[in-house]
Amino acid sequence: MRSYLASLGVAGVVSACLVSGSAFANSMGISGRSGKQGSSLTCAECHTGGSAPTVTIEGPTTLAPGATGNYTLVVRGGPAVGAGYNVAVSDNGGTLNPGTGSYKLSGEVTHKNIQAFSGGAARFDFTLVAPSTPGTVTLYGAGNSVNENGTDQGDASAATTLNVTVATGGGSGDGDDGGGCAAAGGIPLLGAALVLLGTRLHRRR
Repeated sequence: MRSYLASLGVAGVVSACLVSGSAFANSMGISGRSGKQGSSLTCAECHTGGSAPTVTIEGPTTLAPGATGNYTLVVRGGPAVGAGYNVAVSDNGGTLNPGTGSYKLSGEVTHKNIQAFSGGAARFDFTLVAPSTPGTVTLYGAGNSVNENGTDQGDASAATTLNVTVATGGGSGDGDDGGGCAAAGGIPLLGAALVLLGTRLHRRR
């Protein structure tokens, strides 16, 4: 009888460790939950019970082939104590690199630790190096807003996507396309043309 009870105790401890270990592992990031592999494969697969947050990906929607774009996944709302995230890129699309507080896992980017909300939001920075060939690539992102009660209950997540057009003449990723003429830059050129026209008219007289 004692042996049976001891076995039950060991099994209970192991089960508890497995459950808490799973939650702890996700607090240090996860891959394959961005929504790329299917709408059901997001943080919502495990984290439930809380009010859903709003998740967006901010950054340039056009890039030149091979250019690096700076992006931020933003989580707003939900339990709003802490947040985590996972971002993947479509199979035809470039390379993801992590920003501060993130790391690369199976070709995707995710958080190292749960990030506290600040100013009503949690922000995760990363970069995308565009592929060398023109086309459209898709960023898949899921953000998880958590209450940090030590379990996956009372949390909630949401997913989003962002299409990035890769084309010659696209942006450099820092908000400055680096090409074309600014409106102010056209003023000296217009003035020079008017002076030249005036000189020619004066000579004809």
